[in-house]
Amino acid sequence: MSIFNAIILGAVQGLTEFLPVSSSGHLVLLQKVFGISEPALFFDTMVHMGTLAAVLTVLRREIWAILRRFVQPLTAYLVIATVPAVIFALALKKNIEAAFESGGFLGFAFLITATLIITAEFLSRRAKMTEFRKAESMNWLDAVIIGIMQAIAITPGISRSGATISGALSRKLDRSFAARFSFLLSIPAILGAVALQTKDLLKGADSHTVVGAGAVIAGTLTAAVVGFFAVRFMLKIISEKSLWGFAVYTGVLGIMIIIDQYVTHFIEWAL
Repeated sequence: MSIFNAIILGAVQGLTEFLPVSSSGHLVLLQKVFGISEPALFFDTMVHMGTLAAVLTVLRREIWAILRRFVQPLTAYLVIATVPAVIFALALKKNIEAAFESGGFLGFAFLITATLIITAEFLSRRAKMTEFRKAESMNWLDAVIIGIMQAIAITPGISRSGATISGALSRKLDRSFAARFSFLLSIPAILGAVALQTKDLLKGADSHTVVGAGAVIAGTLTAAVVGFFAVRFMLKIISEKSLWGFAVYTGVLGIMIIIDQYVTHFIEWAL
């Protein structure tokens, strides 16, 4: 893998990990369009570490507050919301891997992301300002619903941040808190992905693939820097503006992919 390819993959990972457009979907699409083979496992692990560093840096005050008083409702809600994704990932591991390899469901998955965002924005905009709920009013049912949304987003093309933020907005949680909870929830999600990849690395699953140190460093740093600005951008956007633009983008992208899969065939898909 060249340093240029590593920077592209790192930038895509850092940007789309936190924007509601699906990082996994864009990486699958990028690999299909440019003929980039799936990155080596070690490289992928390090790029995820870069995005983890980004969210830890931006939300350092919230994370420190949790660590100082670990036994609190917010901690419990993060655990509850993480459980569905863990169950889905373990139960459907082979199906998820097949979806990543083929990309056959990618177009429809992007349309699902668009639908989730549109539905959440519609419900959120219909609510009166007095109906929005602050962090203190969050309950276990909110956490379960957000967790189920995150579990659904394991499929490439369905945005994790888009699904979890949409789940929070549909429960009329405050927009700013919805974004922050979603990004806090990304921490165990990223750690879980890194843990699974590390397990495969220890088994020698990456032994046949060699990626230069320069490419690994370039990809990791790019993911961290781009991810840092992506988190800050999303926190500002969701508080002050709507997510309609992301819905339009993922909807159009999904339609274009479906048209290519079944009509034009510019890209080779394993349908």
